[in-house]
Amino acid sequence: MKDSLISAGSALLARLALLVQKHPKRVTSGVAALLLSGGGAAFAVASLGPDVADMPVRTITQTVPSLVEDTSLADLADLNSFTLYRSDYTRGTDTAEALLQRLGIADPSASAFLRADSNVRQNLLGRAGRLVSAEATNDHQLQKLTARWTTSDDSDEFQRLVVERDANGKFTASIETAELTVGSRLAGGTIRSSLFAATDAAFIPDSVAVQMADVLSGSIDFRRSLRKGDRFSVVYESLEADGEPLRAGRLLSVEFHNNGKTHQAMWYQPEGASRGSYYDLDGRSLRQAYLTSPVEFSRVSSGFAMRLHPIQKTWKAHLGTDFAAPTGTKVRTIGDGVVEFAGVQNGFGNVVFVKHANADHVTVYAHLSRIDVRKGQSVEQGQTIGAVGSTGWATGPHLHFEFRVNGKHEDPLVVMAKNAADAPIDRRNEAAFKQYSAQMRMQLDSAQTVQQASAQ
Repeated sequence: MKDSLISAGSALLARLALLVQKHPKRVTSGVAALLLSGGGAAFAVASLGPDVADMPVRTITQTVPSLVEDTSLADLADLNSFTLYRSDYTRGTDTAEALLQRLGIADPSASAFLRADSNVRQNLLGRAGRLVSAEATNDHQLQKLTARWTTSDDSDEFQRLVVERDANGKFTASIETAELTVGSRLAGGTIRSSLFAATDAAFIPDSVAVQMADVLSGSIDFRRSLRKGDRFSVVYESLEADGEPLRAGRLLSVEFHNNGKTHQAMWYQPEGASRGSYYDLDGRSLRQAYLTSPVEFSRVSSGFAMRLHPIQKTWKAHLGTDFAAPTGTKVRTIGDGVVEFAGVQNGFGNVVFVKHANADHVTVYAHLSRIDVRKGQSVEQGQTIGAVGSTGWATGPHLHFEFRVNGKHEDPLVVMAKNAADAPIDRRNEAAFKQYSAQMRMQLDSAQTVQQASAQ
């Protein structure tokens, strides 16, 4: 019997082997169908181990100490309390309720105190652009509110308004003065349409963009020569109050790739020197004798040419350049010098005359809304001397700017374009300059890496 079964099995295997050789695809399909059938599934889940129900069970008991043992209900409530923090900038239309709502606070008693306190009314409500931060409980009750601001653009101090709630729920307000701390920021951008559009997209302050344009104006015409795809990296000072940036300071270094060329600038002040200047990273000075414009964020509305006088309605020579800008826009002297006249003069209205280091050169700034200097005062390049206005013979707010050489009127844009740079770095400072330049080089490289990462 056994031999018969073995012979039958051998014969079956031989026939299967022959079948696989002749029809491999059919055999494969048949095997697959068998595995997917009920029998195949039963075979797949068949267990070769012991039945779990027959295995022994052991129970282990462990005592765990309570996390709230000997804790009162009041203490348990305190465990769920936390502090909320939020910061924002004030707006000119802010009321006490609007400001607190934007800070995520719902506290009628705090609103009432802010409305009633004289320090808050004078220094916070209705003041746009002041940094304010708040601390609140988890039920949105105000615990502390702090506002910070600078008194002027050139101040090294800041004011701090603190509104605080004591243990009895009473609010107090105080004003403090503290020193600004100086840090540095790295940033970069790519030109898509204009310089200011690129710096806005990179969150670079406008004051830094203006410094970039001033420093590199001798190499780049920012009105005409920018190309889409030009890129730049900057390092600039950040003036901070309690770790929060309040405003930007000086441009420390910049690298600008324009139309296939690379332009660099770095601020350097030798140890013991009363003033510094901008140089390229190889030590050549970039400081121009004159700035290219006496007004930031402006456009030329009338050039040095014949024109129809807007008031006299006659054709006559326009002996200066007009820069259109809103009333109150800062006006700066384009070069070092001494104030020769500051006051009211005929059709000029409020006007300032500055005699420059070259005694033959005098610049005139007319139609000012205010004058910030006095006769005989020494002024430095870029120093604010007044603000744009429409005093005298003016149909609207603008700055009338003149450049006189030996008493003769010259085209300001032509004269400023011909200004010369200072001498290179003094040899006595070469070693220190090279060391500082290497540091700036690394920071600019880091700024470029940040810019590329942001672009990706």
